[in-house]
Amino acid sequence: MRKFIASVFGLVILYSCSDQEMKNANFSNPANDIKLEVSVNENGELVYMVSYKDKGILQESKLGLSREDSDFTKNLKIIEVSDKEEVSEDYKLFHGKQSEISYTANQYTLKVENGDQKQMGIDFHLGENSLGFRYRFPEGESGVKIINEEKTTFNFTSEARGWLQPMSKAKTGWAETNPSYEENYKMNIPLNTKPEIGEGWVYPALIKEGETWILISETAPNRNFSASRLKSEENALKVSFPQKEEVFPGGELLPNAELPLESPWRTLAFGNLEDVVSNTIVTDLAEPTKQEETDYIKPGLSSWSWALLKDESVNYYTTKKFIDYAADMNWAYCLIDVNWDENIGWERMQELVDYADEKSVKLLLWYNSSGDWNSTPYTPKGKLLTKESRENQFKKLKEIGVAGVKIDFFGGDGQSVVDYYHDILEDAAKYKLLVNFHGATLPRGWHRTYPNLMTVEAVKGHEFITFEQENANRAPAHAAILPFSRNVYDPMDFTPMVLDTIPDINRLSTPAFELALPVLFTSGIQHIAETPAGMAKQPEFVREYLRDIPVQWDESKLIEGYPGQEVIMARRKGETWHIVGINGENESKEFEISFDFIENLASAYLITDAKEGFTKQEIEINEPIEIFVQPYGGFVIKIQNN
Repeated sequence: MRKFIASVFGLVILYSCSDQEMKNANFSNPANDIKLEVSVNENGELVYMVSYKDKGILQESKLGLSREDSDFTKNLKIIEVSDKEEVSEDYKLFHGKQSEISYTANQYTLKVENGDQKQMGIDFHLGENSLGFRYRFPEGESGVKIINEEKTTFNFTSEARGWLQPMSKAKTGWAETNPSYEENYKMNIPLNTKPEIGEGWVYPALIKEGETWILISETAPNRNFSASRLKSEENALKVSFPQKEEVFPGGELLPNAELPLESPWRTLAFGNLEDVVSNTIVTDLAEPTKQEETDYIKPGLSSWSWALLKDESVNYYTTKKFIDYAADMNWAYCLIDVNWDENIGWERMQELVDYADEKSVKLLLWYNSSGDWNSTPYTPKGKLLTKESRENQFKKLKEIGVAGVKIDFFGGDGQSVVDYYHDILEDAAKYKLLVNFHGATLPRGWHRTYPNLMTVEAVKGHEFITFEQENANRAPAHAAILPFSRNVYDPMDFTPMVLDTIPDINRLSTPAFELALPVLFTSGIQHIAETPAGMAKQPEFVREYLRDIPVQWDESKLIEGYPGQEVIMARRKGETWHIVGINGENESKEFEISFDFIENLASAYLITDAKEGFTKQEIEINEPIEIFVQPYGGFVIKIQNN
């Protein structure tokens, strides 16, 4: 059951006093370890400060929006503050790190008035190790309102450090496909660092202030809002809107709507790394799903020919081999990538669907989202731009028995592009199609609102390792930051795991490192990069392990780790635990693993690197064990209840 404040101004008012009395307001979470002070400074700006466990985390930071018709960044006064509203909710997710989620929080609304005597509300949500806030404009003014700028900042001390992914410049890169959230992270950098490409930083942004870790993100942009990013301003990160090129043809860039209008939530998670990794504020604050029919939403693993074999592999006969491969591995899906409409066609695709059905495998088909915002040549292209055309495609896919779509090469984060994402997800749900976005924005909790959204790329994924040796060299450290940043809240289609060789690339990561990735990374559909030929070379115990990997987890627990260096993660499905670890550095390491969090006695085995390939051994878990991990190595442990 969800209990929420119903409107910005329909609340019990705790304060409604003179200007002198309304200079500040103080809020806290149920545990009383997050303290938030909001005030108006001497310049008439709305500012806030945050402390966590009695330590200052955010220095004086700014709040406010500038509308085309009225400025809510200066000459402000606080006119009302609501009483505390205690909220709680239980909800379920179809895939990810945790299947059933419960939270409690305190919510407040603060109301300000500007020099034009116009009003804006700010909702604050303070939960366990988390803070969220959003702006809201009430009904009462006519006409479309456009938001030109957001003034929100997150201001830290000069000692703070960031693990940040740059935002690429629009209409750059291969076939003008940027921005697509596919850059390498800058690790452990001062917050005043300017990215080389000069367009700021994407969410989530991981910050270390003293001994406290903070993860900054946003959740659930609605149709009327753009998605945002962060820019460095001295020791602060400022929320900023997309570049002017990031629009759907003929569409709008900036947030706009008739009132009422509300912004996405800006979110912060606080604590140690385990607190951050386990945090759920992004999905907590995402809009609950309105989809009633969800029986078709089934997470699983998928074979995928394009990862290593590229364009030439998208043909009828190779696809049959990858369907056989998925069936042999007990995987639910087979993804057919670019140019299938030309290389296979609709008639033969029906044959492949029927062939796959006989083997209990469902097919996923690739589409190009593009209009004129890039010059990508791949097809089917231009088929999803209008509702009529989109529904024609989705209806046909449903009729022949296709399970879902992978849609690639989106045009950025402008309001009209965000609207396009919503259109696709709603129309796909109408035809019971699963969705995977590539070359796309961060999903920001959309998988709660649209449970047919199984995964989104928004990461420099495995395909980039196959393109350049430099990416392969960075891959181990890159993989070791993602569980602390990109993959904390949202599904991530990294397309992991090659156990054999990569053509023309010297892979640094060991086989056991690769074997750990399908559990370490969460995705509603986990597309596996390894080929049938590469899998056939592996020991039977490795193939057996991969035949029984869940992608929908009941519980997850960070055992140990540091961004870019190493990660050890435990995940539970039912009564079975998977514990996996990777070493992102070029030095051997020893880890002590304790199993005291597992309640029942169980049998367990360990797979790790041998001199060549893998080694497997049965282990006792009634006491801690020591695991030696090679440079860029890894391990997996599977624990089952006796």
